[in-house]
Amino acid sequence: MKFIYSLSVIAFFFLHACTTNKEVDLIVYNAKIYTVDSSFTIVEALAVKNGVFVDMGSSKEILRKYNAKESIDAAGKPIYPGFYDAHAHFFMFADLLDQVDLNGVKSVSEIVQRLQLYQNAHPDSKWIIGGGWDQNLWKSNGYPTKDSLDKYFPETPVFLSRVDYHAAFVNSKALELAQVDSLFQVEGGLIIADSTGAPSGILIDNAMSLVSQHIPLSEERTLLLRLRRAQDSLLSVGLTTIVDAGLTLEQLDYLKKFYEQDSLKIRDYAMIAGNPLSIDRYLKEGFYNSERLTIRSIKLMADGALGSRGACLLDHYQDAPTRGFLLHSPAQFDEVIKKLAATDFQVNTHAIGDSANRLILDSYGKYLKQPEERRWRIEHAQIIAPNDFSKFDKFHIIPSVQPTHATSDMYWAAERLGAERLKNAYAYKELLKQYGMLALGSDFPVEHFNPLYGFHAAVARVDKNGFPQGGFQMENALTREEALRGMTIWAAYSCFQERQRGSIERGKDADFVILDDDIMSAAFDDLRAIKTLRTVIAGKTEFERR
Repeated sequence: MKFIYSLSVIAFFFLHACTTNKEVDLIVYNAKIYTVDSSFTIVEALAVKNGVFVDMGSSKEILRKYNAKESIDAAGKPIYPGFYDAHAHFFMFADLLDQVDLNGVKSVSEIVQRLQLYQNAHPDSKWIIGGGWDQNLWKSNGYPTKDSLDKYFPETPVFLSRVDYHAAFVNSKALELAQVDSLFQVEGGLIIADSTGAPSGILIDNAMSLVSQHIPLSEERTLLLRLRRAQDSLLSVGLTTIVDAGLTLEQLDYLKKFYEQDSLKIRDYAMIAGNPLSIDRYLKEGFYNSERLTIRSIKLMADGALGSRGACLLDHYQDAPTRGFLLHSPAQFDEVIKKLAATDFQVNTHAIGDSANRLILDSYGKYLKQPEERRWRIEHAQIIAPNDFSKFDKFHIIPSVQPTHATSDMYWAAERLGAERLKNAYAYKELLKQYGMLALGSDFPVEHFNPLYGFHAAVARVDKNGFPQGGFQMENALTREEALRGMTIWAAYSCFQERQRGSIERGKDADFVILDDDIMSAAFDDLRAIKTLRTVIAGKTEFERR
C-alpha cells in the first residue's frame, strides 16, 4: 500500500508541475506584434520576465503557458520594438525647453517679438539664448545683422542658434563680451561681415564658440530637471533608445552620474565629441557600459550644414561663390582617423557635402582593418558624388541618415546644389542598396523628435502637408519594412546592440511600444497623427497615454 501511495503522490506532483503555468512579470495579448526579427514575424502575444522577453506567440498559447503579475489586453493595437533615434542631441533639446524657441519664425521682427516676450517673463536673465531660426523661410532669405537686435537689447547679450546649430545670430553686446570687434580668420568657421566690413552678428560653425564659450553653464539640478522634461517628451512618442551625437566630457560625466543615480530611464548610446582632450582621456579609460548608458564611440565633425553653406562641396554652391569648408584640415582628419583605427572605438563622422563625404570615406578605407566588424558610420551622408556611393559597401560604412532632413531641405536644396547634384542628395534607397542597412534618426532638436515624422518622410517623401504631390525624389523612398527596421534593429546594429535590443525576440530586453494605429498599413496622410499609447523599457511602463 505504501508503494502504491508513493506512486500516486509522485504522479500527482508530476502532473501538477506539468500543468501549472510559469510565473512571469508581464503578458501582453490580443495585439498585432511586429517582432522585426529576421523573418519579420507577426504574433499576437508576448511574455516578459526580469526585464526581458521570454516568449511570444498566439494569445491562447501565451495565456495558457504563463501566469503574470500584470496583463495587458492590447485590444488589437499594433506593437513594435522600442524605437531608436539613431542621431539626436539630448542636451540641446533639453536646453531649448528653457530657451526662446524660434522654429518657424518668418522674419527678424518675429524673432524680436519672441525675444521681448521671453525677456519680460525672465527679467533677471543675464543672457537671452534661443534657437531654431531659418532664414530660408523669410521673404528676404539673406542673413540678418546685429543692428536688428541691438536696438531692443543693447545691454543684454543675445545668442540665437540657427535651426541646424551650425550658425549663430548674436548682438553687439555678445560680441563685446567675446572681444570680437573685427574680422579675422577662424579655422573651420567664418565671421560674416556687414556692409561696412565689421562683424555682422552672424557666426558660422567654429566661429560660434567665440561667443558661446562665455554663456554661463547650467547648475546640475537645473540640467537634470531639463533632461527629465526632455525625456518625458521622447518617451511619449515611443522612443526607448537615443543616440547622443557628440557630448563634451562634462556632459558625459553628468550622464554617468544621473544614470548611476537612476535619475534617467531612456537608453542612451552617447558619442564622445571628438576633440583631442576627450579622445585621449577616453582612449585611456576605455568603453563605459551600464544597463542604460553606453559610451564607446567618437563623433568627428567634417563640415558644416547645407542651409548655412558650411557643407564642404566638390564644386561651388549654385547660389554663392563658395564651396563651403572643412572644420579641420585633411591632414588633421587623416591623423585622428589613423589613431582611432588602431583602437576598438567606433568612429561616427558628420559629413554633409560631397567633398566631406569623399574625404572621410577614403580616410576610413585607408586605415580600417576588418571594417565590417568596426561598424564605423557616416552621420547624415547627405550629398554623395556618384562614384562614392559604392564606398559604403567597399569599406563597410554604415549610413546614418535623417529622413526629415530631405523634406525640410527640399524647398531650397536645388538653389544650393543645382538640379543635377540634387539627384545624389538624400539618396536613402541608394545608400541602403550599398550597405544593406540604414540607421534612421531625426537630429532633434534640428528636426522634430517624433520618430513617426521620420517614418513618414522616409516612405512618403512629403512634408506634413503632403507636399510635393507624388513625393520628393521618390526613387529614394524606403518601404515601410525598411523604415521600421531602420528605426529598430538596424539602428541597434549600428550601436552594437542588435543582440540585446531592436527586435522582439526571446532573451532580448523588453523594450516595446504600443501605438493607436498601424504604421505598416495606415494611409500616408494619417502617419504623423498616430499616437503612442504605451512605451515600455525593460518590461516597465515608462509612458502611458491617459
